Amino acid sequence: MLDIALKEWAVITDLLLSGDQVILLRKGGIHEYDGPGRFALENERFALFPAWEHQKTDWVKPEYQALAEEFDSEPQSFDLKGIGTVTPGYIWTVPSREAFDSLDDLHAWLPPQIDMRFNYKPERPLYLMAVRAYKLNTPKTITMNDHYWGCKSWVDLESDHQVDDSYENLTPAIDDDRFESIVKRIAEAMRG
Repeated sequence: MLDIALKEWAVITDLLLSGDQVILLRKGGIHEYDGPGRFALENERFALFPAWEHQKTDWVKPEYQALAEEFDSEPQSFDLKGIGTVTPGYIWTVPSREAFDSLDDLHAWLPPQIDMRFNYKPERPLYLMAVRAYKLNTPKTITMNDHYWGCKSWVDLESDHQVDDSYENLTPAIDDDRFESIVKRIAEAMRG
């Protein structure tokens, strides 16, 4: 059972699980284990925890805006629909905006969201992760609680919210060859 989750905009978790995106960007949230703005890959395997708190419909490309619901607050219950894995070699420091922009067709973000990521604490590096996503054949419904709220990357799942990540319960979002092809392209762009 998987007891850790990575929070990300709900629209992006949906795109990871549909295979339309494999990229995540991180600098870190306010309440990180290592301190504000200091993202660390705490776990290579994690549930994808959809978040609506900072999701902005007008910061995703038009073709994905219908997927980007906005709420005044996080829903009281929702489904965890999948998991992600990140191989340590598939995390890069983004060398420049130009390098990242060369991957524009691989993500759903519009320039204001990308600008915000680059401009927030500019002295800290921006990280790009290639996430291998798997859909859960049986999604896990969870109820929000005080422990899950807030601007943080990692959430420890309570025992009754842990996810069955056994092989039989997982379906890859994209095939291995396509994923490795995308990773190769990312690696080339991140060389700067």
